[in-house]
Amino acid sequence: SHTWFWNLIQNDFKTGNIDLEGCMRLLEKMQINFDEDHFKHVFKKTLDKHTGDVISMDDFRSIYRALVHRPEYEELFKAYSTDGKILPDGQLLKFLIKEQFQTEANETTALEIIMKYEPIDEVRKKRQMSFEGFIRYMNSEECSIFKSQHRTIYQDMTQPLCNYFISSSHNTYLISDQLMGPSHLWGYTSALLKGCRCLEIDCWDGNNNEPVVYHGHTLTSKIPFRSVIHVIDKYAFMSSAYPLVLSLENHCSPKQQKVMADCLKTILGDKLLSSPIGGEVEISQLPSPEALKFKVLIKNKKVGTIEESLLRMEDDYHDESEEMSDSDVQSDDEDREDMLTLQPPRSPAKRRGDSRPSILPQKKTRVKKTRISLALSDLVVYTKSQKFVSFDHSLQHQKCYENNSIGESAARKLAKNSAKEFISHTTRFITRIYPKGTRMTSSNYNPQEFWNIGCQMVALNFQTLGPQMELQDGKFLDNGGCGYVLKPGFLRDPNSTFTPRNVGGYSKPMSLSIRVRS
Repeated sequence: SHTWFWNLIQNDFKTGNIDLEGCMRLLEKMQINFDEDHFKHVFKKTLDKHTGDVISMDDFRSIYRALVHRPEYEELFKAYSTDGKILPDGQLLKFLIKEQFQTEANETTALEIIMKYEPIDEVRKKRQMSFEGFIRYMNSEECSIFKSQHRTIYQDMTQPLCNYFISSSHNTYLISDQLMGPSHLWGYTSALLKGCRCLEIDCWDGNNNEPVVYHGHTLTSKIPFRSVIHVIDKYAFMSSAYPLVLSLENHCSPKQQKVMADCLKTILGDKLLSSPIGGEVEISQLPSPEALKFKVLIKNKKVGTIEESLLRMEDDYHDESEEMSDSDVQSDDEDREDMLTLQPPRSPAKRRGDSRPSILPQKKTRVKKTRISLALSDLVVYTKSQKFVSFDHSLQHQKCYENNSIGESAARKLAKNSAKEFISHTTRFITRIYPKGTRMTSSNYNPQEFWNIGCQMVALNFQTLGPQMELQDGKFLDNGGCGYVLKPGFLRDPNSTFTPRNVGGYSKPMSLSIRVRS
């Protein structure tokens, strides 16, 4: 029965034994998925039996078996095989119905699987399956727990932006911690390749009138704003065609804000959205991801109306800037994260008993005035940063294109005390949640608690692995990994009575038992 195996590999051994590289190439040719470290470990164990650094055909067979013949599959195969070597189509069918719960499976289903996965000709011709075929089937996409039709974009992409969960990253420029870690362009590249659709850029004045990106008031390294935009230009739509939002955490002087605006315009060119898509001046509803395909949106403070912006764009700018008081402006500064609490502010240093207060941002109590460059302000269309006051205030005054950023602690309090109002708010306005400033090691919170109340942009530190990022990756594998997942109906309806504690008629609870095979 091993003739098929020798036939498959003998060409590679024509000129003698093969080394590690050759062995890896052969496994790849055989379409065997393997973990490189595990493979190297098995290869080294095989070499220990004799001298030199090459292996024979017999050695290769034992390496192949160590990687591919998993005991947990063998056990399963033997439970259904008549003789421990072969699975006739009838037994395969039994396996499909009993173990895989494929209740609609019939003889045709079993035969299709044999035709597709059985590598040994004579076994296949007899409508049977060998252990080799069984392994190939078990390792295939068909046996993945993930629904294969969800690997493509299957959801309605024509609803307003606020109806979607949007894959969002926090402090995208950091690749380790918030205090001393390096800022790196790789942070942007890797987030974009993962399908992230909302990036954060923390901008500060740099030398030679060139703005820089880093975590202000800390020792993290600095990267030029221009370089960040070049990387974004290159990778923006590699993993998804849907709109990319650049959330600017802007600390620059008007002069360098003007440089930022020029950078965005010249580097991104047509990708940059700088006026409403239908040319309408009154925006009554947010456009859809479909309507904004291949567009980059700027999320920042904005002065005045869209109409004034459009008129200004027709004339040329003369480096004008306008003053805004901080009460009109939304800032993500984590040090002012607890705005909604009524107790007197304590500095984060005291709260944590930290011995390094010098590099921690300090609370600012006075209302500071911010000057904002009109050239940058005018690039903001559908994603205007607006300070969150209260749900009631938003209901009365907030426009659909105004977004709020709320720190996790404040958001958690609101979710606990007024979940219904919070959900109603997120049916109308894009809401971004970000980690609290005391997470110095770039740790993450559980994103699910904020998705449960309909928050669209739940920003996580993509550089920090763990269960929180796994939830993020899992959620956004859905809908073809495009970074936009349609919210369920009860989180899109402004009159919804749903709350996470009162699921009511919105759900049919079920208990799910899963057996992990391998």
